[in-house]
Amino acid sequence: MQIQLSNLPAPKSWGKNPLLSFSDNQATIHLENSEKSDRTLIQKAARKLRGQGIDDVELVGNDWSLENCWAFYQGFYTAKQDWAVEFPELGDDHEELLARIQCGDFVREIINLPSSVITPLELAQRSARFIAGLAEEYAGKSAVDFHIISGEELKAQNYLGIWNVGKGAENPPAMLQLDFNPTGNPESPVLACLVGKGITFDSGGYSIKPSNFMDSMRTDMGGAALVTGALGLAIARGLNRRVKLFLCCAENLVSGNAFKLGDIITYRNGVKAEILNTDAEGRLVLADGLIDASSENAQFILDAATLTGAAKVALGNDYHCVLSMDEELTTDLFNAAKEEQEPFWRLPFEELHRSQISSSFADISNTSSAALAAGASTATAFLSHFVKDYQQNWLHLDCSATYRKTPSDLWATGATGLGVQTIANLLLTKATQL
Repeated sequence: MQIQLSNLPAPKSWGKNPLLSFSDNQATIHLENSEKSDRTLIQKAARKLRGQGIDDVELVGNDWSLENCWAFYQGFYTAKQDWAVEFPELGDDHEELLARIQCGDFVREIINLPSSVITPLELAQRSARFIAGLAEEYAGKSAVDFHIISGEELKAQNYLGIWNVGKGAENPPAMLQLDFNPTGNPESPVLACLVGKGITFDSGGYSIKPSNFMDSMRTDMGGAALVTGALGLAIARGLNRRVKLFLCCAENLVSGNAFKLGDIITYRNGVKAEILNTDAEGRLVLADGLIDASSENAQFILDAATLTGAAKVALGNDYHCVLSMDEELTTDLFNAAKEEQEPFWRLPFEELHRSQISSSFADISNTSSAALAAGASTATAFLSHFVKDYQQNWLHLDCSATYRKTPSDLWATGATGLGVQTIANLLLTKATQL
């Protein structure tokens, strides 16, 4: 079916202000007189077309800009990928559209796949191959070195957050340490460190989740997928500065070997953390990645995680949460989000939250000790103990908009890929500020 855009109203026979009209083998999306942006209307129209069983389309006419094509693709996408879209010629924007699709599809597919396929080691390996392939394609040379630490070697090297969370599962935990260095100079300074939570299935451990909260927990590696896709898009857009990627991957399961409530983890930086809830495991694995990131003296650190239910209570599936004490870096992120038309919202993170994770047996606990806790903020407070200078040059993203359990008028059920463009934009912006 051919799809065209029009700023004219539909014939009255299609009802009052219809978004779509049809004629023969052609559908028209009507954009006239709406308070919503064209992008929103186009994405909504694409969802309606898919809902009517239309799965093979060609975008025709002269009004299909890059952003309009991308909006249609976002709405037309479904996890089964049983569809096809033929795009018009976009000239100089053609490569950007293909790069968005390539990196967005990587993120969405790897989140949607079952945990029997995407194990911790598989997540690390696929992510490394993806970035290495893009570096070869767009940087024109091998600009990637990576190392995967897995299984008992994590314990031997004192990556005890990842090790403790993952030791109860048959599939071993893993950590990806990747260095994208297009300069070729091993002494080149690091622009950014990206750290991702890669929990490939989260049962909650001994603090077990009810079934209706566990059924989508293959997606608990959405933060790892997001930062990987974002680095990929930045490379495709011409990133020429050094960036390091740390993915902290594990399954959180129940077994005789699983970590338990009351356990204390002593991290490499000397911080001791008491486990009061095994379902607060994401912050435990991220701590290992943040310790590594802090040792790199990067211009900034960004971590991304599907970290708390509190973030979803606050923002639903519509926005990613941003928590940081660095006003300039936060502003840069929101400017990037505005340019990319992606939804982010700031939640508070202050010194007071660091006092709300006290422990009688260790330095900190992995859940809040406050009576009325701000869950996303106290989770950030836990992470701050593993960032050298947590007040500057550090952004934490609690990725509420990563995945939808039910469809909306804009998105199919499944992963969204939201945030990839914003983080890529931020990397490129910071790369040009020096």
